[in-house]
Amino acid sequence: MEASVILPILKKKLAFLSGGKDRRSGLILTIPLCLEQTSMDELSVTLDYLLSIPSEKCKARGFTVIVDGRKSQWNVVKTVVLMLQNVVPAEVSLVCVVKPDEFWDKKVTHFCFWKEKDRLGFEVILVSANKLTRYIEPCQLTEDFGGTLTYDHMDWLNKRLVFEKFTKESTSLLDELALINNGSDKGTQQEKERSIDLNFLPSVDPETVLQTGHELLSELQQRRFNGSDGGVSWSPMDDELLAQPQVMKLLDSLREQYTRYQEVCRQRSKRTQLEEIQQKVMQVVNWLEGPGSEQLRTQWGIGDSIRASQALQQKHEEIESQHSEWFAVYVELNQQIAALLNAGDEEDLMELKALQQQLSDVCYRQASQLEFRQNLLQAALEFHSVAQDLSQQLDGLLGMLCVDVAPADGASIQQTLKLLEEKLKSVDLGLQGLREKGQSLLDQISNQASWAYGKDVTIENKENVDHIQGVMEDMQLRKQRCEDMVDVRRLKMLQMVQLFKCEEDAAQAVEWLSELLDALLKTHIRLGDDAQETKVLLEKHRKFVDVAQSTYDYGRQLLQATVVLCQSLRCTSRSSGDTLPRLNRVWKQFTITSEERVHRLETAVAFHSSAEKILQECPEQPEAFNEMEQFDEIEAVGKSLLDRLTVPVVYPDGSEQYFGSPSDMASAAEHIREKMKLVSLKKQQLRQPEATTPES
Repeated sequence: MEASVILPILKKKLAFLSGGKDRRSGLILTIPLCLEQTSMDELSVTLDYLLSIPSEKCKARGFTVIVDGRKSQWNVVKTVVLMLQNVVPAEVSLVCVVKPDEFWDKKVTHFCFWKEKDRLGFEVILVSANKLTRYIEPCQLTEDFGGTLTYDHMDWLNKRLVFEKFTKESTSLLDELALINNGSDKGTQQEKERSIDLNFLPSVDPETVLQTGHELLSELQQRRFNGSDGGVSWSPMDDELLAQPQVMKLLDSLREQYTRYQEVCRQRSKRTQLEEIQQKVMQVVNWLEGPGSEQLRTQWGIGDSIRASQALQQKHEEIESQHSEWFAVYVELNQQIAALLNAGDEEDLMELKALQQQLSDVCYRQASQLEFRQNLLQAALEFHSVAQDLSQQLDGLLGMLCVDVAPADGASIQQTLKLLEEKLKSVDLGLQGLREKGQSLLDQISNQASWAYGKDVTIENKENVDHIQGVMEDMQLRKQRCEDMVDVRRLKMLQMVQLFKCEEDAAQAVEWLSELLDALLKTHIRLGDDAQETKVLLEKHRKFVDVAQSTYDYGRQLLQATVVLCQSLRCTSRSSGDTLPRLNRVWKQFTITSEERVHRLETAVAFHSSAEKILQECPEQPEAFNEMEQFDEIEAVGKSLLDRLTVPVVYPDGSEQYFGSPSDMASAAEHIREKMKLVSLKKQQLRQPEATTPES
């Protein structure tokens, strides 16, 4: 009978073994009756269960039964006592009925238990609670009877449930482990494996059962009569009551069988693990040498453009992704094999090493092929990328060469020429880089024969080689054509630079001539105070005209050069149709102005020379002035010069210009007038000899 089956009845505490003992070392069985009606059937079940707990040796000492009738009726007490005859007649040595203090006196006379001793088989005494110590020591009595023994019924019941559960589980587990272990010790390997397969997993976890047993044993060993606090405490898990040796024996048996079971599991696990490793190794090897190698055999091209190479790379990445899954399995298998090798089992050592070597060889060979293919595709992508960049550079250079040059000035032509040279240099560098990339790619393709994936790749390699060489040759031809066109364009642009230079210099000559004309009009004003000074001014003017003539001639030569260059370049010069008329117009104006300046200076020389000659003649020689026409001529020249100073220079286009400012002209005219006054005074002196001085 198990406590879990009658747990509701046991919880009612109809009877209990407190752990106390009588003076004969017999166990004390207590039956606490209460006011409520006690079920005799439940009490009988409880007594049967309690009496099944002690050992036979303990039962042989007999039981002292305490029937607590203080809260019950006499007829219930009598029924219980009589029931003890049927339940435990042989084990009961004494029944102590604890009576209430004020009842039962008359009723007891009607039934004397001592007279029934022979029929009952045990002695029955009526005793009050305070006199119970006459028969039992106080330390063996619970607090209900004035004793000092501590008893917790629910704690006892919980411990009992744990004990019975452990006993049941451990016994069942021992049977299962024994069946498994015994089955693995006999028969052939095949029978052994079959036996292990059939009984490999126990119904309960051995670790859990062992832990429960150790916790139970620890509880049993700690709850002794001598408590941890030094006081006397009840020991529900006493050796005789809860069979501590039985728990220890079960634990020892469990540890022994579990150790054997663990070894059986280890051997089986190792064998199973080895078989699984063999199976996985063959799966990896078969896939890598089968579908994996076939995928690589179908991939041999390098593409004919960046997009094609990228598509091949993407396809290769998909292949690598599939291989990565198998390589991950390889890494895991390699770790498992290494762990088994470290275990040092000689019987499996050679087999494991052979599996490891086979797996490593296949995986490393396949990984090398994948890496080679990836490097080849990367080199092809770089080659096509450089080829595309070079092609774009050549297209840009060709487009630049095909556009007519129409720059605004020589500086822009120089800039364009510099840009052209830079583009050509960039093309040279690009072609050199293409050759290097192409040669590197050809070298890798030539090594592809050693990674032929079990297939003749000569034909495929020839197609790839022809494509690479064709791209490089095409780029070389395009570059050569561009170089030829650059040479022609360079010559043309240099001629245009020279053309613009001539036009700029011719325009500068026009500016210089205009500046000379402006200087002639604004600064060449003075006519001199005497003949000598006027002659000097005339000589300087001639030199000034020579400078202007040289400037004009220089401009004419430059414009003639632009005409020749325009004819060579087959273009119309802007300056040849604009600068030449400007140059001729300014030169014409300068010539008219210069002639006017020469005429005025020559008139001034004649005036000053004649006036000075007359003024320097002595009055004592009147014979020299016989003819008065000389005075009239000087006056006429002076008046003509004065009139000319007021007249502007008139150009062919009808425009007019004056020499200097009006104040400058007035100053020059005033000086001539003063000289004319002197001549007039001289004339009067000659006519009037009686005059003494010119001032009078």
